[in-house]
Amino acid sequence: MEVNVSTESIESVLQSEDKFKKNNEILFYRRQRDKAVSQYFTSFETFVLTDGRASLELCDSQGQLSLQIRATQNGTVRVSIDELQPIKPRYQVSDVLVGELRYEPLRVDWKKEDCVCLTWGPGQYQLLVFFSPFKLEISCGGEEIVTLNPGNKLYFETLQDPARSSSNSSQGDDNSCGLWKETFRQFEDIKTNGPSSVGLDLSLHGFNHTYGLPEHADTLLLKDTSVSEAYRLYNLDVFGYDINSRLGLYGSVPLLLAHKPERTAGVFWLNASETLVDVKYNTKPNEDEDEPPGKKSRISHRTDVRWMSESGTIDCFILLGPTAAQVFSQYAQLTGYQALPPLFSLGYHQCRWNYEDEADVKAVDAGFDLHGIPYDVIWLDIEHTDGKRYFTWDSKCFPNPAELQHHLMKKNRKLVVISDPHIKMDPDWSIYCEAKKGGHFVKNREGFDFEGTCWPGESCYLDFSSSKTRLWYARQFSLSKYEGSTESLFVWNDMNEPSVFNGPEQTMPKDALHHGGWEHRELHNLYGFYQHMATFEGLLTRSGGTERPFILTRSFFAGSQRLGAIWTGDNVATWEYLKISVPMLLSLSLTGIQFCGADVGGFVQDPDPELLVRWYQAGALQPFFRAHSAKMTKRREPWLFGEEVTSAIRSTVRDRYCLLPYWYTLFHQAHTEALPPIRPLWVEFPKDTSTFAVENQYMIGSALLVCPVTDPGVTEVKVLLPGSDELWYDTNTAEVHKGARSLDVPVTLTTVPVFQRGGTVVPRRTACGSCTADLQHYTITLTVALDTKGNADGFLYVDDGHSFNYRDQMQFCLRRFSMQAGRLVNSCANDKGFFVSNDKVETVVILGLNSVKRKPKLKSGAKRTSVMFEFDKTRGVLTLNGLELEICKDWEIII
Repeated sequence: MEVNVSTESIESVLQSEDKFKKNNEILFYRRQRDKAVSQYFTSFETFVLTDGRASLELCDSQGQLSLQIRATQNGTVRVSIDELQPIKPRYQVSDVLVGELRYEPLRVDWKKEDCVCLTWGPGQYQLLVFFSPFKLEISCGGEEIVTLNPGNKLYFETLQDPARSSSNSSQGDDNSCGLWKETFRQFEDIKTNGPSSVGLDLSLHGFNHTYGLPEHADTLLLKDTSVSEAYRLYNLDVFGYDINSRLGLYGSVPLLLAHKPERTAGVFWLNASETLVDVKYNTKPNEDEDEPPGKKSRISHRTDVRWMSESGTIDCFILLGPTAAQVFSQYAQLTGYQALPPLFSLGYHQCRWNYEDEADVKAVDAGFDLHGIPYDVIWLDIEHTDGKRYFTWDSKCFPNPAELQHHLMKKNRKLVVISDPHIKMDPDWSIYCEAKKGGHFVKNREGFDFEGTCWPGESCYLDFSSSKTRLWYARQFSLSKYEGSTESLFVWNDMNEPSVFNGPEQTMPKDALHHGGWEHRELHNLYGFYQHMATFEGLLTRSGGTERPFILTRSFFAGSQRLGAIWTGDNVATWEYLKISVPMLLSLSLTGIQFCGADVGGFVQDPDPELLVRWYQAGALQPFFRAHSAKMTKRREPWLFGEEVTSAIRSTVRDRYCLLPYWYTLFHQAHTEALPPIRPLWVEFPKDTSTFAVENQYMIGSALLVCPVTDPGVTEVKVLLPGSDELWYDTNTAEVHKGARSLDVPVTLTTVPVFQRGGTVVPRRTACGSCTADLQHYTITLTVALDTKGNADGFLYVDDGHSFNYRDQMQFCLRRFSMQAGRLVNSCANDKGFFVSNDKVETVVILGLNSVKRKPKLKSGAKRTSVMFEFDKTRGVLTLNGLELEICKDWEIII
């Protein structure tokens, strides 16, 4: 990555201390935080119940607002607030919500002079609207769940006519508050219609643990921000980001989850402008000024959350659960489910900034084969292009790109290339000329094409908020248009926050103009989402809609899960960054961004061999598994550190490939049920309070508990095994442990604590070959871990791994493996699927048996036959071999 300056000067610029704003430099946040309480009022006279929604008017001394309340069929309440009569429409986020939401008709349950009670559906939920001052309370079965505007902090700056406003107020006072213009360093931001920020406070009753609000390099459990920086949601290019910081990073998901033993709830704040969130935990009985005199609260905990956005409207969704799985589903029904990735993308990815030329790529590819390490995708960063012109190739280093892709294709491997949103200003380049002529660039506040500096030097930025521009961009990926590309070429969207090297906070000025006249401030956090969308449409169109795209993006927003994968950006090769990657990925997974990973080994600086091995082990246990490094680092292909390191990495990557049947099944569940493939312990053990703050270990699905080693030189790791009625089996030794305890687990450089939960069945391949395409040549092993009652359950999902036939032609196969009363049954779990898999189960390993009283028998149709078996009484492990059982046919093994 270059811009006619040295790598060292780039790095020093990127690490500039004062590049990014602190809370006290964000003026709309200061205005909201410092403003005295202002009460909004409403009345039953303005109440209208129509089309399943309730509407009211809110008034304060500054003006009138329009309030709408709606409730969906699945347990979600939507509260929307806008100006009643704005001088022009305010920006409302589009393209994030999927389809038309289906609302339940609201009905009035009762009304009083100062309050009306609404209910819907079966009536277990009640929503109380208090008129004076305005407040909303949502309850279930008489228990308060959430209150909106409990502290009267509803805040709404109405748009103003600049000519009228200048005659009615002191310009000096306005400027000091940043109402019409504000400056940061040398940058000036002009606000056409004055201040437009919005905010709302809410209380989550009985909750003392909250999660979400990615992306931050911070703890899984959200911190109390009373005496620290608020959580900032503002997509920024932050190279080598600070750890334990609430500064916004590359993407934003304005979703907060709250959990207590009896309930999980969520709050989704649909606003794409810069947003700050304050969190305050109240752990004492609530007898403060918010309660009527003499009334004691029935709850002992409360979390207060305050949302503040620079512009737009208030569009707030309350997800009522009550379980974590239901909250995930409620959110996915709003913003979409995780895309089912092509199987190859769940394999291992090898990337570097940059592989020098075609010979270098082929040599690295051959190195994996030589050292017996499977991989699926090799990546090219910006140096593969002709002078940072995307959709081109450096003719000296990559003269035959199609031949290179065919070379990889013969081994069933893929190539990924980068495509950033900035376009080099080159009047001799056809793509720049087309984009300029077609009006596809973002404009500056004077209406001319916005010009900023990024890797190519002076650049213009595509306006992906325009559907016309997205369509034009999508066409660039066609095989006829993108010379040198083939159907095995996939895409990486980077720098799409967007990153502007000479812009405020290294991004686009907020007063730049998008399609429709909208200022950039309104939709900043959507920019990368829209590029991701356009790239997705491009690859989808390229295949005629038949093949699943794979696109990695750095910047993202709510809904990006529908489009592909993300990674955590420019991390550093230190133990601290390895450690923080786990809570970062868990936070993303909780908020729908489930195909996520961190650069293995760290993007910048050089990891020592132990750190590199431990990072491979961690990456292999995360959804997206890619090694990546910057060009100023030493080469670090897995075979460059001696045989001990190579062997450890080889073993780790092979284990990942063997486990892909389980991973793929988990992604099917994410795609259909919104269950995250990796999840914090509390999701699986919602009543176990000891799990609520755990962030160094997690569950892969419901079956595997993993604890990556993230400290140097350790010989044992302390692992929490939750659940007093659970059994946990060490996958390395088959040793069984009871739950509700912490265990000191010995580790070597080649081992990581992984436990299979009793009551589960995990499918694995018996071997892996050189890439995911080879997996079909190897049979399947089922590991059955019995619970305290001798039962177990699990699933296996199979399709062709690359097309949409699973969706369009029902070409899939979902099987259930159930162990009860000494019988392991393979049965169809979804009879709508018609995919016939050739996969066979060769081995079944049953953990937790005390004895084997008879020879195991196989029942298939009317036949009963004996099977080969071995029983290790000391370890309680029964192994059934040589089975050759077809996955797609029903059968039963009787123990």
